[in-house]
Amino acid sequence: MESLELEIEQWRSYVGRRPGVDVHDVEELESHLRDQIADLHDVGLADDEAFLVAVKRLGSVDDLSHEYAREHSGRLWKQLVLAGGATGGGSDARLDAVARAWPEALGFAVAAAVALQIARLLAGFPDDEPDWLFRNASLFVLPFLAAWFARRRRLSSTAWLATAGVFAGLAVAVNVFPYDEDAATEVLVATHLPVLSWCVVAFPFMGATLRSHERRMDMVRFTGEWCIYYALIAFGGGVLLALTLAVLEPTGIDPDTVATWLLLSGAAGAVIVAAWLVEAKQQVVENMAPVLTMLFTPLFAAMLVAAAVAYAVDGLGEAFDRELVGVFDALMVAVLGLVLYGLSAREPSDRPGWMDRIQLVAVVSALALDVLVLGSMVARIGDLGLTPNRVAALGLNLLLLVNLAGAAWLSARFLAGRTTIHRLERWQTSYLPVFAAWVAVVVLVLPPAFAFS
Repeated sequence: MESLELEIEQWRSYVGRRPGVDVHDVEELESHLRDQIADLHDVGLADDEAFLVAVKRLGSVDDLSHEYAREHSGRLWKQLVLAGGATGGGSDARLDAVARAWPEALGFAVAAAVALQIARLLAGFPDDEPDWLFRNASLFVLPFLAAWFARRRRLSSTAWLATAGVFAGLAVAVNVFPYDEDAATEVLVATHLPVLSWCVVAFPFMGATLRSHERRMDMVRFTGEWCIYYALIAFGGGVLLALTLAVLEPTGIDPDTVATWLLLSGAAGAVIVAAWLVEAKQQVVENMAPVLTMLFTPLFAAMLVAAAVAYAVDGLGEAFDRELVGVFDALMVAVLGLVLYGLSAREPSDRPGWMDRIQLVAVVSALALDVLVLGSMVARIGDLGLTPNRVAALGLNLLLLVNLAGAAWLSARFLAGRTTIHRLERWQTSYLPVFAAWVAVVVLVLPPAFAFS
């Protein structure tokens, strides 16, 4: 039964990544597939046989299965499915349909840019730099991304209200807190609120199916691909802005004013445009994801091993200060993101390979560094006491310690052939809500706990 669920998950993951296929389409197709498998079980077919025949039957009514079978040319059910004769041309039609939806995405992008510009004008930025503008920056943009996904996923009115209600609650909470001047808790809110808002966006992205591990992994995949597209847009936008300012310089137009309007509008609108690109051009990035993972995983592993050996052997663990702790926290979060992205880009049926071994080296090295960071942090807390920043950092490092230890254990068992990659994926997707909960604690609990200091 476990192998059957793995086959279904693999099929579902593949279908879910097709352009123009949303979560409801996948769930409906999976429901048909499971019904077919149940019927075939009743007539005495084994799991493998039932799955193969069910895919064939489903392929006769949906060309996605044809395409799936065609690309997995080494599978037995390739012959079963392709025997129907279709060639998967419907995929191109779906891609075209998603691509034609760009005016809607552009509308949400413009709305996000307008909202941010209105807030900027009210704040008087850049002449004035009020704290509330930076604290609420993500709330001027990410609700539009959530609304765009809610519309694309055709969410119910209840799900719409739930999403809007969470954003409204966050906006009220972070703005009614009576922060002290130069309060550390306000800085924590400003830096963690974008992460918490991104977690809220996950709700409409996943089609309001929070308990689905597959949808959580889809969110991980989307986040990684979105970062790639956003970085590309930012690079191109930076070049365009520099050329624009150079061209306008002889006209006497204030370059700072132009930069303020273009830079902030572009940064806000690019959030939606990058999401649309992920949805519309998914196949292109799918080719990039394994390449990027293959490129950066060995580099990170080598750097982590060198750092762990240097700090452990040379006895430099006590050299960790607050700034260095922050750097290593960012590094370990980056490693965790790389592991998650690598899992999302991996075919579940692939056998353990050298990349899995390198990934295990990276995780173990990051785990060793995390222990050093925790030791230094506990010593600082013992000497100087608790502060909001120390509590936030301590919580993050404890969560990373448990996550990395679990990932290392399951990766080692996977390499030894004692478990499946599916178990490691479940560990990571089950852990994602824990990270989200801690971010919520930092934003909503730590400020009052430390008297908004």
